[in-house]
Amino acid sequence: MTPHRKTYVVAAATALCLGLAACAGGASEEGSGDGDGSTVTFRSWSPIDQTTQQMVAAFTEEHPDATIDATIFNYPEYLVDLQTRASSNTMPDIVGLQPGALTQQYRDKLLPLQDCAENTWGADWQDRFYPIGLEQARMGNPDGDENFYALPLLVQTVNLWANTEIFEAQGAEIPTTWDELVAVVDQLDGGGEYAPFMLPAKDSWLRNVVFLQIANNVAPGLVYQAEDGTDSWTNPQLVEAFTYWQKLFTDGIAQQGAIGLDAYPSGANQFEAGNAAMIPLGAWWIQQSDPTKTGLPPLSEGMAGYQPFLFPTIPGGAQQPQFVGGIDVALGIAKDTDDPDLACQVLTDWIAGAGAQKLINTFNDLPAVTGLNPETFTSDKQQQIWQTFVEDWMPQVQYSRYLKTPEMDTALGDALAAVATGELTPEAAAQQVQQAQEQVDNG
Repeated sequence: MTPHRKTYVVAAATALCLGLAACAGGASEEGSGDGDGSTVTFRSWSPIDQTTQQMVAAFTEEHPDATIDATIFNYPEYLVDLQTRASSNTMPDIVGLQPGALTQQYRDKLLPLQDCAENTWGADWQDRFYPIGLEQARMGNPDGDENFYALPLLVQTVNLWANTEIFEAQGAEIPTTWDELVAVVDQLDGGGEYAPFMLPAKDSWLRNVVFLQIANNVAPGLVYQAEDGTDSWTNPQLVEAFTYWQKLFTDGIAQQGAIGLDAYPSGANQFEAGNAAMIPLGAWWIQQSDPTKTGLPPLSEGMAGYQPFLFPTIPGGAQQPQFVGGIDVALGIAKDTDDPDLACQVLTDWIAGAGAQKLINTFNDLPAVTGLNPETFTSDKQQQIWQTFVEDWMPQVQYSRYLKTPEMDTALGDALAAVATGELTPEAAAQQVQQAQEQVDNG
């Protein structure tokens, strides 16, 4: 039999389509594979195009009979495309997913993956993964359903980053407590040259992850008990968490106009340009030092100007910083795929094989499995930061950066915005979120 030619197709949806409707309309024409077991289709918003190309090439080099047809969308367009394909029964063979709501939305169209994992990695396959990734992979499953409808590809912590050049120039120390944070913001008053603490609060997701770090410092795990209905968002400790979120604005910790600054591209560009001493982002910031790229800004070259640190502890709360994070992107396999074995091979290769190595070589984010490291580090500092993430922090991540439903993610983000602008008090915000929780719980 003549081997099928190795091919891959990776493109941004917006570059291929004149309009979103055209993209969605074309989705139903492709289906899941070509029927002879040699083609796998992949659709996602992540990893980025160039990295996905490398992952595809790594797999097809080892499997020359295989063809992978991969398209990377912008996230909003991807959601539309996936919904269109699901409704027309033309699901891609492999799909990018987030834990919770997105996975559960398509659960009935996804193949349980534990047999694929066990056949590839053995009965102890779960030991390969960071625990938080597997926990989140089943987030939202109905009671009694222990299937894995997605497996994590990349994971992350959420944390803060310091510009070490600014800290060293000012003789400042990275803060570990709230009082130290307040003091160092005063010490690093940049006189307009830079923001001591840059908070891109325009984005709901960033407001939420900062709040979840605060809340888990005030009362570890309480926010998830409120979400589960075993406690309430109006618990005084969660009101206190809203109060400390408010203090970021009322006490002059965040820069003026924080609620109007987006994280990407504005906040990230500002931080990389050296215009902030601190910013709340996550482990993914290490991708700024991707050694496969050239012409990196001086701060990003080998992570020369950066250091990650955990959110400072809150007075009266946990004595040690708490670890918040979880899945960046997960992968699922369509139930009606023409070749589940080939789809399984691709998925597991990208998680822990040759494709995974190409992915991690770009520092795109942290691997979902332990023991996988980039083949090349460009500086000792870059390697030290990487080891901090994968050896010290990820094994300790206990608390999710996500809530279980999109309704609650939206409700929390809206309440935090209202607190930031002074439209709601912390007490009123907590009550508003609790009301939203009751609406979700009551269907």
